[in-house]
Amino acid sequence: PSFIPEALKQALPAVSQYPSVAGTPVLRTAAADYLGRRFRVRIDPATQVLPTAGSKEAIFHLALAVVEPASGRDTVVYGTPGYPVYQSGALFAGGREHPVQLQRERGYRLELERLPAEVLARTAIAWLNYPHNPTGACVDRVYLAAQADVARANGILLASDECYQDLWFDGAEPPPSLLEVTTTGVLAFHSCSKRSGMTGYRSGFVAGDAALIGSFRGWRAHMGVGSPTFIEHAAAMAWSDDAHAAARRAVFAQKFRVLVDGLAAKGIEVLPSRAGLYIWARVPGGAAADAYAQRCLERGIVISPGGFFGAGSDDWFRLALVPSVEECRTALAAWPV
Repeated sequence: PSFIPEALKQALPAVSQYPSVAGTPVLRTAAADYLGRRFRVRIDPATQVLPTAGSKEAIFHLALAVVEPASGRDTVVYGTPGYPVYQSGALFAGGREHPVQLQRERGYRLELERLPAEVLARTAIAWLNYPHNPTGACVDRVYLAAQADVARANGILLASDECYQDLWFDGAEPPPSLLEVTTTGVLAFHSCSKRSGMTGYRSGFVAGDAALIGSFRGWRAHMGVGSPTFIEHAAAMAWSDDAHAAARRAVFAQKFRVLVDGLAAKGIEVLPSRAGLYIWARVPGGAAADAYAQRCLERGIVISPGGFFGAGSDDWFRLALVPSVEECRTALAAWPV
């Protein structure tokens, strides 16, 4: 929306200065107010919010700040299929990865209570991500509370990637936040990219446990990840406005319905979903996902092979709801089966 770049222009300083890793009070307050409106949680902007240069870098850097290989707390738990940055952050930090293959029949839920005790004992971070990338699976507060209980009992930092929380489809319940069940021992990661379409601005925030936020802020002072004040001003305006997010949500829902109906008409199985930015579909005819992605690309259609997201998804592909509604229709007309 035009008010966001306009806010950035108005905030351009005459003299450039290094940004603060703590972020501006204006952005921290806007983020805390958003969490209050959207999830009905009370967050202290001074101690429980940390602005970031998008969510990706913060997700990647968390393991560097938390994982301590020499202490025995060296493991990062995450689900597959899933966002690859959970794995790369663990490996760059010198930790151990523990991917858990998520099952369709269990709702693609990462269930910490089902992990062996010895894995829980050495886990430093466990990642949740619902609405789930790439499947679109959703969870409820009962599930989130159960995972928080397991994490608390085992001294695990429970991290929730909540970049898709504002992208639910028509008639669906708005996805909940981990912060609704607790702010102790947990961190929630949010981004302007999906909610507001601000991908190139690279702006997000982390919210949750005040002690964890303080520690992470201290680590990040060494990482050069402070956002420019003019970016943070634009982000503050975005978090303060819900109308543009609702308008984007309606467009995504329309694109989702057009593509789901169009793929189904071609005999392509699509996983039912209530929220998110993606469609998770099975490769038709038992073909390999990589080969099918190449066939699609030859027709000007970009899909992501399921294997990119980890084990257990080689016969699936992800389709992002990025093109316009008309471009979605054009893609369907050219779609290979």
